[in-house]
Amino acid sequence: MFTLRKAFGFCAVFLLLFLAACGAPASTESPAQQYDYEQPAATEEAAAYDAYEEPAASPQQGGNPPTENEPTDMFFENYGVNPSIDTEDDNLSTFALDVDTGSYTVMRNYLNDGNLPPEDSVRVEEYVNYFDQGYTFPPAHQTFGIYIDGGPSPFTQTERYDMIRVGIQGYDVPADERKDAALTFVIDVSGSMDMDNRLGLVKQSLEMLVEQLHRDDTVSIVVYGSEARVVLEPTRGSDSGRILNAIYSLSPEGATNAEAGIRLAYGMAMEAYMPGGINRVILCSDGVANVGETGPDAILAEIDHYVAEGITLTTIGFGMDNYNDTLMEQLADNGDGFYAYVDDRDEARKLFIDEITGTLQTIAMDAKVQVEFNPEVVKNYRLVGYENRAVDDDEFRDNSVDAGEIGAGHSVTALYEVKLYPDAYGKIATVYMRWQDPDTNQVVEISQDYFAEQIVRDFRESDPYFQRAVIVAEYAEILKGSYWAEDSSLDDVYDEARRLEDYLYRDDEMEEFVDLVKQATRLR
Repeated sequence: MFTLRKAFGFCAVFLLLFLAACGAPASTESPAQQYDYEQPAATEEAAAYDAYEEPAASPQQGGNPPTENEPTDMFFENYGVNPSIDTEDDNLSTFALDVDTGSYTVMRNYLNDGNLPPEDSVRVEEYVNYFDQGYTFPPAHQTFGIYIDGGPSPFTQTERYDMIRVGIQGYDVPADERKDAALTFVIDVSGSMDMDNRLGLVKQSLEMLVEQLHRDDTVSIVVYGSEARVVLEPTRGSDSGRILNAIYSLSPEGATNAEAGIRLAYGMAMEAYMPGGINRVILCSDGVANVGETGPDAILAEIDHYVAEGITLTTIGFGMDNYNDTLMEQLADNGDGFYAYVDDRDEARKLFIDEITGTLQTIAMDAKVQVEFNPEVVKNYRLVGYENRAVDDDEFRDNSVDAGEIGAGHSVTALYEVKLYPDAYGKIATVYMRWQDPDTNQVVEISQDYFAEQIVRDFRESDPYFQRAVIVAEYAEILKGSYWAEDSSLDDVYDEARRLEDYLYRDDEMEEFVDLVKQATRLR
């Protein structure tokens, strides 16, 4: 979305270029320092960062040179990179929780096709949250547990910085105990979906889901090409044959009227509405919308009142070439759901079989975190990722502010890079989490303190899952072209990842990650 802040940024860049061309001395203030009235002052070391940050752009923009077989017309949004903040200026960091993982699987698809992902495609928190964090489930009487640990960063070359991992773990719900669900699939069957890794993979994914249905679940299917139409009226999970026949019948047709498809799907979802159950619309698409309203705001305006009724939206992306990541991610954020990208059958199995309950059942609405840093212990901090999930500090306890949703058994992790004062001891920070219970509408808040004495002094002696989160985040920041990672390299990341693989030797995702880093290093 083109905001006033971005407009100021563009103007500042052109002004600097104009002054340079004329031989006039350029201002030493960065565009963010001159025009960003909402952000607190950053540390001196971030001055270079402020000038370094690029304005938002897309499609497929980034510093990596294109290759002959690289996907084209890929739409991503550049959300910038968070600055380092001096606690004397602002000791509160507030953001909406995010369980999206699409950015990581998009990267994997690029690498497996022999290409580096565009810098704008990288959302660091989605890389981190793709992986299991090793948190224990909270006690039976609690919805969430807060887990905090930390240690030195292995990637800072000059000054010592510590990384702090803030983890939120939701309670688990056994598959046979989840609520019954009314699921309405809205499937893009336009010509652009006529590929095995698009509509073909959608069919395979839905077949997997049918195997996990409860007998009293219902499934509806709406498709859209140039126009939208109903393929399957609400059908009970016990009638799996009828559902599978509808899935097998899907074939590509026409242009891409996503607006009509989503509007019809929400109408169908209201017909199938299940009081006290799960009511979810699941969009399967390559994100392209070229007929009717094509932007997320316009499309969501059509169905905003359905969101208020408790019908959530999950978006699942498929395919490369002419793929709109921005649309899919923003629709999910604004539709009180989450965004995933399916690049192969294994990812479909993870989403629709291994994590089916968390995929379907929400245990927290409008979930937010606020970290209050102690200015006497912490000199400055930087939230790694979550650039497009920022919440104003004074809106943390405003229950009308939209935030993130979390499914049963899901965890969410945020990393902070912090610089402590020499010989600091005592409380580093207090982590607050706030959310609305989807069943009772009650707003709940919990908190957890973290102390300097709890930081591990040797990175390699810290929790292996903490180590992986830090390594994955550094990998993402390098691919993103982040200013904060310019002193490290993919070789450094590979060395740390390969070492850690020996500790997590039975972890398939860790083994795959090491291979992906190796591929990225070779392509770089």
